[in-house]
Amino acid sequence: MSTDDVPPDEALPEAAPAGTPPPDLGIVDALAQMSFLVQGALGKVAADHGLSVIQLRLLGVLRDREPGMQELARHLGLDKSSMTGLVTRAERRDLLRRTPSPDDGRAVRVSLTPQGRDLARAAEAAAAGEIRALTAHLTGAQRTQLSLLASTLVARG
Repeated sequence: MSTDDVPPDEALPEAAPAGTPPPDLGIVDALAQMSFLVQGALGKVAADHGLSVIQLRLLGVLRDREPGMQELARHLGLDKSSMTGLVTRAERRDLLRRTPSPDDGRAVRVSLTPQGRDLARAAEAAAAGEIRALTAHLTGAQRTQLSLLASTLVARG
């Protein structure tokens, strides 16, 4: 749509000059909108790999650990029955396996299968690309600052 197509009383807003910083959204709106951008990127990665976002998160958690079901549920913020269903569905797809815990005969550990590890690596690479694309317009110093601030928030969370 060109400005010629817009009635005079509905003129398009002027674009900010190049190099002008955007208005400050405030901490609440800025973080909320940033989380929407990140969740959108992760949703795209998940869909591109035939996963739901929670399945993508599950694979991400299991990349570097073999937690028990309770620890995994805490990590993902799920109740026991939801966690069991999620693990069962991923197990049917040969993405992960449950093995008896060496510490507690009643408990199990959850780990990635070779197929699950391959999918986790591919999804991790795709997610990294999507997140880097979100920050491509930032300077290196801004990306470093954002990473440090986000790490501080996560560590306190």
